[in-house]
Amino acid sequence: MPTRPYLFHGLTNSLCSRCLGKVEAKIIFQDGGVHLLKHCPVHGREQVLIADDIDYYRQTQAFIKPGDMPLRFNTPIRHGCPYDCGLCPDHEQHSCLTLIELTDRCNLNCPICYADSGSDQTDSHQQIRRHRDLATIERMLDAVVANEGEPQVVQLSGGEPTIHPEFFNVLDLAKARPIKHLMVNTNGIRIAHDPTFAETLAGYAPGLEIYLQFDSFEEAALRELRGADLRSVRQQAIERLNALGLSTTLVVTLKKGLNDHEIGRIIDYALAQPCVRGVTFQPIQAAGRLEGFEPERDRYTLSEVRRAILEQSPHFKPQDLLPVPCHPDALAMAYALKLGDQVVPLTGLFDASSYVEMVPNAIIYEQQPELKQRILDLYSTSHSPASAATSLKQLLCCLPLMQVPEGLTYTNVFRVMIVQFMDAYNFDVRSVKRSCIHIVHPDGRLIPFDTYNLFYREGSAGEGVIAALNQAATTTTWSEPDLVLADPTATP
Repeated sequence: MPTRPYLFHGLTNSLCSRCLGKVEAKIIFQDGGVHLLKHCPVHGREQVLIADDIDYYRQTQAFIKPGDMPLRFNTPIRHGCPYDCGLCPDHEQHSCLTLIELTDRCNLNCPICYADSGSDQTDSHQQIRRHRDLATIERMLDAVVANEGEPQVVQLSGGEPTIHPEFFNVLDLAKARPIKHLMVNTNGIRIAHDPTFAETLAGYAPGLEIYLQFDSFEEAALRELRGADLRSVRQQAIERLNALGLSTTLVVTLKKGLNDHEIGRIIDYALAQPCVRGVTFQPIQAAGRLEGFEPERDRYTLSEVRRAILEQSPHFKPQDLLPVPCHPDALAMAYALKLGDQVVPLTGLFDASSYVEMVPNAIIYEQQPELKQRILDLYSTSHSPASAATSLKQLLCCLPLMQVPEGLTYTNVFRVMIVQFMDAYNFDVRSVKRSCIHIVHPDGRLIPFDTYNLFYREGSAGEGVIAALNQAATTTTWSEPDLVLADPTATP
Protein backbone atom coordinates (compact mmCIF):
# COMPACT_ATOMS: atom_id res chain seq x y z
CA MET A 1 0.00 0.00 0.00
CA PRO A 2 1.24 3.55 -0.63
CA THR A 3 2.85 5.43 2.25
CA ARG A 4 2.37 9.07 3.12
CA PRO A 5 5.36 11.23 2.04
CA TYR A 6 5.46 12.82 5.50
CA LEU A 7 5.24 11.98 9.20
CA PHE A 8 2.09 13.27 10.90
CA HIS A 9 3.21 14.89 14.17
CA GLY A 10 0.18 16.71 15.53
CA LEU A 11 -2.95 18.73 14.93
CA THR A 12 -3.63 22.42 15.53
CA ASN A 13 -5.69 25.29 14.14
CA SER A 14 -4.27 27.88 11.79
CA LEU A 15 -5.56 30.60 9.45
CA CYS A 16 -6.19 30.71 5.75
CA SER A 17 -3.66 33.27 4.58
CA ARG A 18 -6.19 34.71 2.13
CA CYS A 19 -9.45 35.04 4.09
CA LEU A 20 -8.06 34.78 7.67
CA GLY A 21 -10.67 32.20 8.52
CA LYS A 22 -9.70 29.60 11.11
CA VAL A 23 -8.83 26.24 9.56
CA GLU A 24 -7.61 22.90 10.83
CA ALA A 25 -3.90 22.24 10.25
CA LYS A 26 -1.66 19.21 10.48
CA ILE A 27 1.88 19.59 11.80
CA ILE A 28 3.98 17.32 9.59
CA PHE A 29 7.64 16.39 9.20
CA GLN A 30 8.72 16.26 5.58
CA ASP A 31 12.04 16.60 3.74
CA GLY A 32 13.89 17.52 6.93
CA GLY A 33 11.49 20.34 7.84
CA VAL A 34 8.37 20.99 9.91
CA HIS A 35 5.34 22.20 7.97
CA LEU A 36 1.79 23.33 8.55
CA LEU A 37 -0.53 21.54 6.14
CA LYS A 38 -3.92 23.28 6.09
CA HIS A 39 -7.03 23.41 3.95
CA CYS A 40 -9.52 26.24 3.55
CA PRO A 41 -12.91 25.18 2.13
CA VAL A 42 -12.91 28.32 -0.03
CA HIS A 43 -9.25 28.84 -0.97
CA GLY A 44 -7.91 25.31 -0.89
CA ARG A 45 -4.73 23.65 0.34
CA GLU A 46 -1.71 25.48 1.77
CA GLN A 47 1.61 24.15 3.07
CA VAL A 48 3.97 26.40 5.02
CA LEU A 49 7.43 25.71 6.41
CA ILE A 50 7.57 26.60 10.13
CA ALA A 51 10.99 25.10 11.00
CA ASP A 52 13.81 23.60 8.96
CA ASP A 53 15.20 21.57 11.88
CA ILE A 54 13.01 18.73 13.12
CA ASP A 55 15.28 17.93 16.08
CA TYR A 56 15.21 21.50 17.34
CA TYR A 57 11.43 21.66 16.88
CA ARG A 58 11.08 18.53 19.01
CA GLN A 59 13.41 20.12 21.56
CA THR A 60 11.17 23.16 21.94
CA GLN A 61 8.35 20.93 23.16
CA ALA A 62 10.52 19.79 26.07
CA PHE A 63 10.90 23.40 27.23
CA ILE A 64 7.20 24.06 27.78
CA LYS A 65 6.17 24.74 31.37
CA PRO A 66 2.89 25.92 32.95
CA GLY A 67 2.17 29.53 32.06
CA ASP A 68 1.83 32.42 34.49
CA MET A 69 -1.55 34.14 34.54
CA PRO A 70 -2.11 37.89 34.55
CA LEU A 71 -3.79 39.44 37.57
CA ARG A 72 -6.91 39.99 35.48
CA PHE A 73 -8.35 39.20 32.06
CA ASN A 74 -9.86 41.90 29.86
CA THR A 75 -12.16 40.23 27.34
CA PRO A 76 -14.58 37.27 27.47
CA ILE A 77 -14.36 34.10 25.39
CA ARG A 78 -16.86 34.52 22.58
CA HIS A 79 -15.52 33.45 19.17
CA GLY A 80 -12.45 31.41 20.12
CA CYS A 81 -8.76 32.10 19.54
CA PRO A 82 -7.57 34.31 17.83
CA TYR A 83 -10.76 36.39 17.76
CA ASP A 84 -11.11 37.25 21.49
CA CYS A 85 -7.77 38.90 22.23
CA GLY A 86 -7.51 41.29 25.05
CA LEU A 87 -6.39 39.03 27.06
CA CYS A 88 -9.17 36.46 27.29
CA PRO A 89 -9.27 33.75 30.01
CA ASP A 90 -8.18 31.14 27.48
CA HIS A 91 -4.75 32.74 26.99
CA GLU A 92 -1.99 30.71 28.62
CA GLN A 93 0.67 33.33 29.37
CA HIS A 94 1.01 36.73 30.98
CA SER A 95 2.89 39.65 29.38
CA CYS A 96 6.65 39.18 29.57
CA LEU A 97 7.06 42.29 27.42
CA THR A 98 4.35 44.84 26.67
CA LEU A 99 4.58 47.45 23.90
CA ILE A 100 2.94 50.86 24.17
CA GLU A 101 2.83 52.70 20.86
CA LEU A 102 3.14 56.45 21.48
CA THR A 103 2.60 57.55 17.91
CA ASP A 104 1.71 56.43 14.39
CA ARG A 105 4.21 58.92 12.96
CA CYS A 106 7.83 58.33 12.07
CA ASN A 107 10.85 60.17 10.67
CA LEU A 108 11.46 57.31 8.23
CA ASN A 109 9.27 55.67 5.57
CA CYS A 110 10.55 52.11 5.77
CA PRO A 111 9.43 49.87 2.90
CA ILE A 112 8.88 47.17 5.53
CA CYS A 113 6.98 48.30 8.65
CA TYR A 114 4.54 46.16 10.63
CA ALA A 115 2.89 49.32 12.03
CA ASP A 116 2.59 51.01 8.60
CA SER A 117 4.13 54.14 10.18
CA GLY A 118 5.67 57.02 8.24
CA SER A 119 6.15 60.74 7.86
CA ASP A 120 3.08 61.25 5.65
CA GLN A 121 -0.09 62.63 7.20
CA THR A 122 -2.07 59.46 6.41
CA ASP A 123 -1.19 55.79 6.08
CA SER A 124 -1.87 53.38 3.22
CA HIS A 125 -5.49 52.97 4.41
CA GLN A 126 -5.99 56.76 4.51
CA GLN A 127 -6.08 56.69 8.31
CA ILE A 128 -4.65 59.85 9.89
CA ARG A 129 -1.31 59.29 11.60
CA ARG A 130 -1.31 60.93 15.02
CA HIS A 131 0.55 61.22 18.30
CA ARG A 132 -1.32 59.71 21.23
CA ASP A 133 -2.18 62.19 23.96
CA LEU A 134 -0.80 61.84 27.47
CA ALA A 135 -4.15 60.86 28.98
CA THR A 136 -4.45 57.91 26.58
CA ILE A 137 -0.85 56.85 27.20
CA GLU A 138 -1.39 57.03 30.95
CA ARG A 139 -4.47 54.80 30.66
CA MET A 140 -2.43 52.33 28.60
CA LEU A 141 0.34 52.26 31.23
CA ASP A 142 -2.27 51.74 33.95
CA ALA A 143 -3.76 48.85 31.98
CA VAL A 144 -0.38 47.09 31.94
CA VAL A 145 0.09 47.62 35.68
CA ALA A 146 -3.44 46.38 36.38
CA ASN A 147 -2.73 43.17 34.47
CA GLU A 148 0.83 42.58 35.65
CA GLY A 149 1.19 44.31 39.03
CA GLU A 150 4.89 44.99 38.51
CA PRO A 151 5.41 44.64 34.75
CA GLN A 152 8.68 42.96 33.83
CA VAL A 153 9.38 44.88 30.62
CA VAL A 154 7.49 47.77 29.03
CA GLN A 155 8.69 48.98 25.66
CA LEU A 156 7.79 52.45 24.35
CA SER A 157 7.36 52.11 20.62
CA GLY A 158 5.64 53.62 17.60
CA GLY A 159 6.07 54.78 14.89
CA GLU A 160 9.17 56.51 16.19
CA PRO A 161 8.54 57.26 19.89
CA THR A 162 11.33 59.82 20.25
CA ILE A 163 9.52 62.28 17.94
CA HIS A 164 6.50 62.44 20.25
CA PRO A 165 6.28 66.09 21.37
CA GLU A 166 5.81 65.04 25.02
CA PHE A 167 8.26 62.14 24.99
CA PHE A 168 9.94 62.94 28.31
CA ASN A 169 6.56 63.46 29.97
CA VAL A 170 5.77 59.91 28.86
CA LEU A 171 9.01 58.69 30.44
CA ASP A 172 8.02 60.45 33.66
CA LEU A 173 4.65 58.67 33.62
CA ALA A 174 6.35 55.30 33.05
CA LYS A 175 9.00 55.84 35.73
CA ALA A 176 6.29 56.75 38.25
CA ARG A 177 4.90 53.22 37.92
CA PRO A 178 6.31 49.92 39.24
CA ILE A 179 7.83 48.87 35.91
CA LYS A 180 10.97 46.79 36.41
CA HIS A 181 12.58 47.46 33.03
CA LEU A 182 11.73 50.24 30.57
CA MET A 183 12.78 50.13 26.93
CA VAL A 184 12.68 52.68 24.11
CA ASN A 185 12.32 51.18 20.64
CA THR A 186 14.02 53.64 18.27
CA ASN A 187 15.68 54.03 14.88
CA GLY A 188 18.36 56.14 16.61
CA ILE A 189 18.07 59.23 14.42
CA ARG A 190 17.31 61.63 17.26
CA ILE A 191 19.96 60.06 19.51
CA ALA A 192 22.53 60.49 16.73
CA HIS A 193 21.61 64.08 15.80
CA ASP A 194 20.50 65.64 19.08
CA PRO A 195 23.11 65.41 21.88
CA THR A 196 20.90 67.28 24.37
CA PHE A 197 18.07 64.81 23.80
CA ALA A 198 20.44 61.87 24.30
CA GLU A 199 21.87 63.31 27.51
CA THR A 200 18.40 63.91 28.92
CA LEU A 201 17.43 60.37 27.96
CA ALA A 202 20.44 58.96 29.81
CA GLY A 203 19.23 60.73 32.94
CA TYR A 204 16.38 58.20 33.16
CA ALA A 205 18.81 55.33 33.82
CA PRO A 206 19.05 53.00 35.63
CA GLY A 207 16.16 50.85 34.54
CA LEU A 208 16.17 52.18 30.97
CA GLU A 209 17.39 50.38 27.86
CA ILE A 210 17.56 51.47 24.22
CA TYR A 211 16.19 48.99 21.70
CA LEU A 212 18.12 50.26 18.68
CA GLN A 213 17.22 49.35 15.10
CA PHE A 214 20.41 47.94 13.54
CA ASP A 215 19.72 45.88 10.44
CA SER A 216 22.86 45.95 8.30
CA PHE A 217 26.26 47.43 7.53
CA GLU A 218 25.39 47.55 3.82
CA GLU A 219 23.73 50.44 2.01
CA ALA A 220 21.68 48.26 -0.36
CA ALA A 221 20.13 46.26 2.49
CA LEU A 222 19.33 49.39 4.49
CA ARG A 223 17.66 51.04 1.52
CA GLU A 224 15.54 47.94 0.91
CA LEU A 225 14.49 47.64 4.56
CA ARG A 226 14.50 51.29 5.69
CA GLY A 227 14.39 53.35 2.51
CA ALA A 228 17.56 55.25 3.46
CA ASP A 229 21.29 54.78 3.97
CA LEU A 230 21.50 54.88 7.76
CA ARG A 231 25.08 53.69 8.24
CA SER A 232 26.39 57.00 9.60
CA VAL A 233 23.30 57.44 11.78
CA ARG A 234 23.86 54.05 13.39
CA GLN A 235 27.53 54.78 14.00
CA GLN A 236 26.82 58.18 15.57
CA ALA A 237 24.08 56.73 17.75
CA ILE A 238 26.31 53.92 19.03
CA GLU A 239 29.17 56.32 19.73
CA ARG A 240 26.85 58.55 21.76
CA LEU A 241 25.31 55.62 23.66
CA ASN A 242 28.79 54.31 24.46
CA ALA A 243 29.82 57.73 25.75
CA LEU A 244 26.69 57.96 27.91
CA GLY A 245 26.93 54.36 29.14
CA LEU A 246 23.28 53.79 28.24
CA SER A 247 22.39 50.10 28.00
CA THR A 248 21.42 49.11 24.46
CA THR A 249 20.14 46.10 22.55
CA LEU A 250 20.70 46.00 18.78
CA VAL A 251 17.57 44.87 16.95
CA VAL A 252 18.01 43.29 13.53
CA THR A 253 15.09 42.82 11.15
CA LEU A 254 16.14 39.85 9.03
CA LYS A 255 15.14 39.21 5.44
CA LYS A 256 16.28 35.95 3.96
CA GLY A 257 18.91 36.43 1.26
CA LEU A 258 19.28 40.14 2.03
CA ASN A 259 21.08 40.62 5.36
CA ASP A 260 21.20 37.11 6.87
CA HIS A 261 24.87 36.76 5.87
CA GLU A 262 25.70 39.61 8.30
CA ILE A 263 24.52 37.85 11.47
CA GLY A 264 27.98 36.90 12.72
CA ARG A 265 29.44 40.30 11.86
CA ILE A 266 26.69 42.10 13.78
CA ILE A 267 27.28 39.90 16.85
CA ASP A 268 31.01 40.64 16.71
CA TYR A 269 30.32 44.37 16.37
CA ALA A 270 27.91 44.26 19.31
CA LEU A 271 30.46 42.47 21.49
CA ALA A 272 32.94 45.28 20.87
CA GLN A 273 30.55 48.03 22.05
CA PRO A 274 30.61 48.79 25.80
CA CYS A 275 26.98 49.95 25.82
CA VAL A 276 25.53 46.92 24.03
CA ARG A 277 23.89 44.24 26.17
CA GLY A 278 23.02 41.99 23.25
CA VAL A 279 21.44 41.47 19.84
CA THR A 280 17.85 40.52 19.02
CA PHE A 281 17.15 38.99 15.60
CA GLN A 282 13.60 39.30 14.25
CA PRO A 283 12.67 37.59 10.97
CA ILE A 284 10.13 39.63 9.02
CA GLN A 285 6.49 39.14 9.96
CA ALA A 286 4.09 39.23 7.03
CA ALA A 287 2.03 42.15 8.36
CA GLY A 288 1.75 45.88 7.82
CA ARG A 289 3.69 47.47 4.95
CA LEU A 290 5.66 44.86 3.03
CA GLU A 291 7.11 46.34 -0.15
CA GLY A 292 9.00 43.69 -2.11
CA PHE A 293 8.38 40.94 0.45
CA GLU A 294 7.04 37.59 -0.75
CA PRO A 295 6.30 35.22 2.15
CA GLU A 296 6.93 32.01 0.24
CA ARG A 297 10.30 33.28 -1.02
CA ASP A 298 11.47 35.46 1.86
CA ARG A 299 10.17 33.60 4.93
CA TYR A 300 12.95 33.00 7.46
CA THR A 301 12.19 30.61 10.31
CA LEU A 302 13.58 30.72 13.84
CA SER A 303 15.47 27.48 13.32
CA GLU A 304 17.16 28.91 10.21
CA VAL A 305 18.21 32.02 12.13
CA ARG A 306 19.52 29.82 14.93
CA ARG A 307 21.58 27.77 12.50
CA ALA A 308 22.99 30.94 10.92
CA ILE A 309 24.08 32.22 14.34
CA LEU A 310 25.83 28.94 15.10
CA GLU A 311 27.51 28.89 11.68
CA GLN A 312 28.58 32.53 11.62
CA SER A 313 29.53 33.12 15.25
CA PRO A 314 32.28 31.06 16.92
CA HIS A 315 31.08 32.05 20.38
CA PHE A 316 28.01 29.83 20.69
CA LYS A 317 27.31 26.12 20.43
CA PRO A 318 23.90 24.45 19.99
CA GLN A 319 23.55 23.85 23.74
CA ASP A 320 23.98 27.60 24.34
CA LEU A 321 21.11 28.83 22.14
CA LEU A 322 17.99 27.40 23.75
CA PRO A 323 14.22 27.88 23.65
CA VAL A 324 12.83 30.33 26.21
CA PRO A 325 10.21 28.45 28.28
CA CYS A 326 7.58 31.21 28.30
CA HIS A 327 7.11 30.75 24.51
CA PRO A 328 9.61 28.17 23.23
CA ASP A 329 8.16 28.02 19.69
CA ALA A 330 8.88 31.70 19.10
CA LEU A 331 11.79 32.65 21.37
CA ALA A 332 15.35 31.38 21.69
CA MET A 333 18.19 32.88 23.71
CA ALA A 334 21.88 32.52 24.46
CA TYR A 335 23.06 34.30 27.59
CA ALA A 336 26.74 35.04 28.11
CA LEU A 337 29.40 37.20 29.75
CA LYS A 338 31.99 39.25 27.87
CA LEU A 339 35.37 38.89 29.57
CA GLY A 340 37.92 40.81 27.52
CA ASP A 341 38.26 39.02 24.20
CA GLN A 342 36.55 35.94 25.61
CA VAL A 343 32.81 35.23 25.45
CA VAL A 344 31.58 32.80 28.09
CA PRO A 345 28.11 31.35 27.32
CA LEU A 346 26.10 30.56 30.46
CA THR A 347 22.88 29.08 29.09
CA GLY A 348 24.55 25.79 28.19
CA LEU A 349 25.80 25.27 31.75
CA PHE A 350 22.46 23.78 32.72
CA ASP A 351 20.85 20.57 31.55
CA ALA A 352 17.44 20.99 29.95
CA SER A 353 15.38 19.88 32.93
CA SER A 354 17.09 22.16 35.46
CA TYR A 355 17.06 25.03 32.95
CA VAL A 356 13.29 24.76 32.45
CA GLU A 357 12.70 24.45 36.18
CA MET A 358 14.93 27.42 37.01
CA VAL A 359 13.90 29.88 34.28
CA PRO A 360 10.62 31.69 34.95
CA ASN A 361 8.03 32.69 32.37
CA ALA A 362 9.93 35.83 31.44
CA ILE A 363 12.04 37.13 28.58
CA ILE A 364 14.53 38.78 30.92
CA TYR A 365 15.21 36.14 33.54
CA GLU A 366 18.66 37.10 34.79
CA GLN A 367 17.49 37.81 38.34
CA GLN A 368 17.01 34.11 39.08
CA PRO A 369 18.97 33.08 42.23
CA GLU A 370 20.36 29.86 40.78
CA LEU A 371 21.78 31.64 37.74
CA LYS A 372 23.27 34.36 39.94
CA GLN A 373 24.82 31.73 42.21
CA ARG A 374 26.36 29.90 39.26
CA ILE A 375 27.93 33.13 38.01
CA LEU A 376 29.26 33.86 41.48
CA ASP A 377 30.72 30.37 41.74
CA LEU A 378 32.48 30.79 38.40
CA TYR A 379 33.69 34.36 38.46
CA SER A 380 33.58 36.06 41.84
CA THR A 381 36.76 36.22 43.92
CA SER A 382 36.73 38.21 47.15
CA HIS A 383 32.99 38.80 47.30
CA SER A 384 30.63 36.41 49.01
CA PRO A 385 27.22 35.64 47.45
CA ALA A 386 25.53 37.56 50.27
CA SER A 387 27.57 40.74 49.88
CA ALA A 388 27.34 40.72 46.09
CA ALA A 389 23.66 39.81 45.78
CA THR A 390 22.27 43.32 45.33
CA SER A 391 24.85 44.54 42.85
CA LEU A 392 24.79 41.27 40.91
CA LYS A 393 21.03 41.57 40.58
CA GLN A 394 21.62 44.97 38.98
CA LEU A 395 24.36 43.58 36.75
CA LEU A 396 22.14 40.88 35.36
CA CYS A 397 19.29 43.28 34.69
CA CYS A 398 21.55 45.41 32.49
CA LEU A 399 21.71 48.32 34.91
CA PRO A 400 24.73 50.53 35.69
CA LEU A 401 26.44 49.48 38.92
CA MET A 402 28.02 51.02 41.99
CA GLN A 403 29.59 47.81 43.27
CA VAL A 404 30.05 44.46 41.54
CA PRO A 405 31.94 41.23 42.09
CA GLU A 406 35.60 41.83 41.33
CA GLY A 407 36.39 41.80 37.63
CA LEU A 408 32.77 42.17 36.49
CA THR A 409 31.01 45.33 35.31
CA TYR A 410 27.81 46.03 33.41
CA THR A 411 29.83 45.84 30.18
CA ASN A 412 30.16 42.07 30.69
CA VAL A 413 26.48 41.25 30.14
CA PHE A 414 25.55 39.92 26.69
CA ARG A 415 22.63 37.99 25.23
CA VAL A 416 21.62 36.88 21.76
CA MET A 417 17.91 36.44 21.19
CA ILE A 418 15.70 35.28 18.33
CA VAL A 419 12.10 36.53 18.29
CA GLN A 420 9.82 35.08 15.63
CA PHE A 421 6.32 36.50 15.25
CA MET A 422 3.49 34.60 13.62
CA ASP A 423 1.44 35.81 10.68
CA ALA A 424 -1.40 34.43 8.58
CA TYR A 425 0.94 31.92 6.92
CA ASN A 426 2.63 30.25 9.90
CA PHE A 427 -0.14 30.95 12.41
CA ASP A 428 -0.57 28.22 15.03
CA VAL A 429 -3.33 28.64 17.62
CA ARG A 430 -1.59 26.14 19.91
CA SER A 431 1.45 28.41 19.95
CA VAL A 432 -0.21 31.84 19.94
CA LYS A 433 -1.99 30.97 23.18
CA ARG A 434 1.46 31.10 24.81
CA SER A 435 2.41 34.43 23.24
CA CYS A 436 4.00 36.65 25.91
CA ILE A 437 4.86 39.78 23.84
CA HIS A 438 1.78 41.97 23.81
CA ILE A 439 0.71 45.38 22.49
CA VAL A 440 -1.61 47.64 24.47
CA HIS A 441 -4.65 48.67 22.48
CA PRO A 442 -5.72 52.29 23.14
CA ASP A 443 -8.86 50.93 24.80
CA GLY A 444 -6.75 49.07 27.39
CA ARG A 445 -6.76 45.53 26.01
CA LEU A 446 -3.42 43.68 25.99
CA ILE A 447 -3.21 41.85 22.67
CA PRO A 448 -0.54 39.39 21.47
CA PHE A 449 1.81 41.04 18.98
CA ASP A 450 1.06 38.29 16.44
CA THR A 451 -2.70 38.80 16.43
CA TYR A 452 -2.63 42.59 16.90
CA ASN A 453 -1.05 43.17 13.50
CA LEU A 454 -3.40 40.69 11.85
CA PHE A 455 -6.74 41.62 13.40
CA TYR A 456 -6.66 44.50 15.86
CA ARG A 457 -4.52 47.26 14.38
CA GLU A 458 -6.58 49.98 12.72
CA GLY A 459 -6.70 49.22 9.00
CA SER A 460 -5.32 45.68 9.40
CA ALA A 461 -6.38 42.91 7.02
CA GLY A 462 -8.41 41.08 9.66
CA GLU A 463 -10.20 44.08 11.18
CA GLY A 464 -13.25 43.29 9.09
CA VAL A 465 -13.22 39.65 10.19
CA ILE A 466 -13.50 40.67 13.84
CA ALA A 467 -16.23 43.21 13.03
CA ALA A 468 -18.25 40.56 11.19
CA LEU A 469 -17.92 38.10 14.07
CA ASN A 470 -19.02 40.71 16.59
CA GLN A 471 -21.95 41.69 14.39
CA ALA A 472 -23.07 38.07 14.15
CA ALA A 473 -22.70 37.68 17.91
CA THR A 474 -25.30 40.37 18.57
CA THR A 475 -27.98 37.80 17.74
CA THR A 476 -26.48 35.21 20.11
CA THR A 477 -27.11 34.98 23.86
CA TRP A 478 -24.01 34.26 25.90
CA SER A 479 -22.83 34.70 29.48
CA GLU A 480 -19.84 36.93 30.21
CA PRO A 481 -17.47 35.46 32.82
CA ASP A 482 -15.83 37.34 35.69
CA LEU A 483 -12.89 39.16 34.13
CA VAL A 484 -11.48 40.91 37.19
CA LEU A 485 -9.43 38.29 39.02
CA ALA A 486 -7.62 35.36 37.45
CA ASP A 487 -8.39 32.02 39.06
CA PRO A 488 -5.33 29.73 38.81
CA THR A 489 -7.52 26.65 39.31
CA ALA A 490 -9.93 27.52 36.51
CA THR A 491 -9.82 25.71 33.18
CA PRO A 492 -11.53 27.78 30.47
